[in-house]
Amino acid sequence: MLEEILKQVQTGDLSVGEAKKKLATYEDLGFAKVDHHRKKRQGFSEIVFGEGKSAEQITSIILALREKNNNVLVTRISKEKAKQVIQACPEFQYHEIAQILLWKDKPITVANESQGYVSIICAGTSDLRVAEEAAITAEALGCNVHRIYDVGVAGIHRLFDHYEEIQQATVSVVVAGMEGALPSVIGGLVSHPVIAVPTSVGYGANFHGLSALLTMLNSCASGISVVNIDNGFGGAYNAALIYQLAQERG
Repeated sequence: MLEEILKQVQTGDLSVGEAKKKLATYEDLGFAKVDHHRKKRQGFSEIVFGEGKSAEQITSIILALREKNNNVLVTRISKEKAKQVIQACPEFQYHEIAQILLWKDKPITVANESQGYVSIICAGTSDLRVAEEAAITAEALGCNVHRIYDVGVAGIHRLFDHYEEIQQATVSVVVAGMEGALPSVIGGLVSHPVIAVPTSVGYGANFHGLSALLTMLNSCASGISVVNIDNGFGGAYNAALIYQLAQERG
């Protein structure tokens, strides 16, 4: 691409100013600098965090991203804001539970099921928003996803019904609130990486997820990494990187 642009400048088919625009690594919208080279550097396009941005700002950013990417993902976007964005971009799909807005130019290519999958494991129904944020993010990044929900430690027998399915995953994202014990249980059962996601679900002494976070950070099970409270996106992103490496080496 670089050589082609330089040749066009040399022949006069492209001005220096036009060439600079084509070679720019980001697009300056004034209120945001859209990183168009993120996918080349990291393997995935820039993903938009919707919370704190207006519907108009989100619309401008995703229109810029859509010009140069096959898929556009917006996390933490309320239903009200999503409705406003969809009026300008009706091709986008809103996932209400996950609070995610997604556009796919082409069907997302995922590896064959036999080559592995990411298990998204959720302790309770109250944790579904974070679990679904993780699941849809992982799918948007090209992962096969198995959802295993409502298998928390209060009824541990429910988890054991999915024992083999969990063991065979490439990587697991485990979402839990209250005391946050589930990742430790999973960590003691599997030989693959476990990414723990604490949620803010719980009563007063849960401190909006802090108790679950500390439990996960202090887990005695090996192979557990912990992301921030309610960060289903972060857990899924790390899982997708592990999954992608496993595909390349498999």
